[in-house]
Amino acid sequence: VFCFSDPRTDPWPLVYSPLPVTLLFAFYLFVVALGPFCMRQQKPLKLRGLLIAYNLAMMTLSSYMFYEFLVTSILDDYSYLCQPVDYSRSELGMRMARVCWWFFFSKVIELLDTVFFILRKKQEQVTFLHVYHHGTMLFNWWSGVKYVPGGQAFFIGMLNSFVHIFMYGYYALASLGPQMHRYLWWKRYLTIMQLCQFVAIAAHSSYNLFTECPFPDGFNIAVFLYILSLIVLFLHFYYRTYIRGKQ
Repeated sequence: VFCFSDPRTDPWPLVYSPLPVTLLFAFYLFVVALGPFCMRQQKPLKLRGLLIAYNLAMMTLSSYMFYEFLVTSILDDYSYLCQPVDYSRSELGMRMARVCWWFFFSKVIELLDTVFFILRKKQEQVTFLHVYHHGTMLFNWWSGVKYVPGGQAFFIGMLNSFVHIFMYGYYALASLGPQMHRYLWWKRYLTIMQLCQFVAIAAHSSYNLFTECPFPDGFNIAVFLYILSLIVLFLHFYYRTYIRGKQ
């Protein structure tokens, strides 16, 4: 399965070759590196209306993807312990493949998060964690859609979409202005929710390494190691922001 791309998703936009996402990532790094330099003489842009529209749109897309992942997995009687990819062109198999593509494409759109930080001169938000997470998710889900659009991978997309409903809801409220700050006391719990998500994905992917399941071990190993890196980085962020920051 690792060697052969899924013929259903291969012709879809951005999937056939790694070149488009590689060029996109290179351009993203170019913006991260040179964006602050280009903005140094400029006043920070407000972008209030654009940010409200963007965050509400991403909240809506996350809700749609969570619904599709959940409903399709229920209708197709997915197992949370072991689920091989349905490579057929059945209605439900194609529905799961399509929502996997949309999830991958949402990672392309989310690169705008960084662009907006740079245009608003909030460079302190463009941390290593931020750039690493956005860049790696792009490649992770490109390979997921190309080789395994469905199966065990559905759990990651479903959980992440659920968390992003709240995350972009938080950003939408924050973009309304300083008067909303008193309603944003739950930022810490959003980070805890993200950490819980990573622990659940680590448990989910590692379980199959010790059981017989017709889903590629290589993908489960890659997911497990990647999630461990995110747990370490997010724990460091949590400590720096909510523990050491308070002290």
